[in-house]
Amino acid sequence: MLTRRTLLAATAASPLAVILPAVAATPPGVVVMAKQMDDIISFDPAESYEFTNNEVNGNVYRRLVSPDHADNSKVAGDLASSWTISPNGLTFTFKLVTDSMFPSGKALTAEDAAFSFQRVVKLNKTPGFILTQFGFTKDNVETLIKATDASTLVMTLPEPAAPSFVLFCLSAAVGSVVEKATVMAHDVGGDMGNAWMKSHSAGSGAYQLTEWVASDHVTIDVNPHAAVKPAMRRISIRHVADPSAQLLMLQKGDADIVRNLTPDLLTKVQADKAFSVTSSGQGSSMYLAMNQAMPELQKVAVHQAIKWAIDTAAIAKNITPNLSVEAQGFLPPGLPGAMTDKPFHKDVAKAKALLSEAGYPDGFSVTMDVISTAPYPDIAQAIQADLAAVGIKVSLLTGEQKQVITKTRARTHQLALLSWGTDYFDPNSNAQAWCENPDDSNDSKLKILAWRSHYVDPELNAMSKAAAKELDGAKRIQMYRDMQVKFAERAPFAMLLQGISSAALGKGVSGFVIGPLPDFTKYSDIKKA
Repeated sequence: MLTRRTLLAATAASPLAVILPAVAATPPGVVVMAKQMDDIISFDPAESYEFTNNEVNGNVYRRLVSPDHADNSKVAGDLASSWTISPNGLTFTFKLVTDSMFPSGKALTAEDAAFSFQRVVKLNKTPGFILTQFGFTKDNVETLIKATDASTLVMTLPEPAAPSFVLFCLSAAVGSVVEKATVMAHDVGGDMGNAWMKSHSAGSGAYQLTEWVASDHVTIDVNPHAAVKPAMRRISIRHVADPSAQLLMLQKGDADIVRNLTPDLLTKVQADKAFSVTSSGQGSSMYLAMNQAMPELQKVAVHQAIKWAIDTAAIAKNITPNLSVEAQGFLPPGLPGAMTDKPFHKDVAKAKALLSEAGYPDGFSVTMDVISTAPYPDIAQAIQADLAAVGIKVSLLTGEQKQVITKTRARTHQLALLSWGTDYFDPNSNAQAWCENPDDSNDSKLKILAWRSHYVDPELNAMSKAAAKELDGAKRIQMYRDMQVKFAERAPFAMLLQGISSAALGKGVSGFVIGPLPDFTKYSDIKKA
């Protein structure tokens, strides 16, 4: 079994020698990355739904398409060299490249792609909804998604959907193409290889999964048959939860890249010319939810007052530098259709006037549920002070993340400070979460963000559903922008911050690309001088 000792030659002991190996430099051709990675459950693309495993899978597998980095409202081909869409928007025909090969040496075919999508639908694990939402079922998927020859895949939708919606969902991690023969060789009891795939890979990407030891390390090695060989033959990801320990590894040369430095540590790294920092906005949003079950929070004037009271710019500057930036749309900047303008800023007089208009000239009292880990408590205290300045008295209720989420899912919160990450790159993911609540009963089948705060807006609900079926791509993007304007005006959610992911790179390390979603983060261009 690969261990720290066998990967890195040990040297003189240090105060952290019990935890960390002490060496002068990482081996040539090997990139050692330190990050908190105790979130992994499974590497099977049909099941993977956490940050670290999705990121690794983005470098182990290829998909039909990926977001176009030159224009994030479009997709570009990956395994698909071209595709056509029938006029009614139901039938997608993909022509596949012929140079993509698995580590086994076998070429990837349209049959592998068809099997991969069929497998996702049949297994119906956590990320399976990204495909099943189009109407695919275990009973119809083999008929509707099939290979007509070795390089042609035909996908027929049960009902119309916006082409860009479909394509962006295929670009998600769940759209990864696996090698049918390898996966089915490990089928046990009809699980389609799921048990084996939890800790193994069968992709045609730049790398292949070599080993995973939970809460310790993940090792991926170069796919010998990759269409484009990466510069580094191995990426070794080490589980290091403590940011200070990560920084020490970088300074000692024990790590080439570290991923979880706090704002103050990132500032320290930026001041050292031996290192560099790379950052990217993420598809994640921090927001304040206002439960419509509380009478005082039901009026639009109160929603507006709270938004005008909060000094989000100061929070981003003083509390979360390098971790987040101000963002006031339900689509974070970088996602298709994102709203980049900021309609609200701190205006105490305006907020007080709105409260008076709503019938609360003296304000009111309310509780706010807050996750107990940083930076939530500090942000909550800043919001508490801002709201107190306009007459809203906030009592903070802190708890573990699971406690806060469980409470909001039960719809028993008043205010709640939370974060949300988009499930896939298409704007429908967030529009549906914040705008759709067709059934506010406890028996609703769509129990996401609007439902959790009893927010029912028939117009936004209808706009979201219509946008998901709009065939004209430009018109569809404009629909999402229009939705965000209406949402900002009246929704009981104050959109606050967009998450930023940053990495510190060691001397001579370059080419590490952080994506807006974990599975778009790329290792293949990493180089070491």
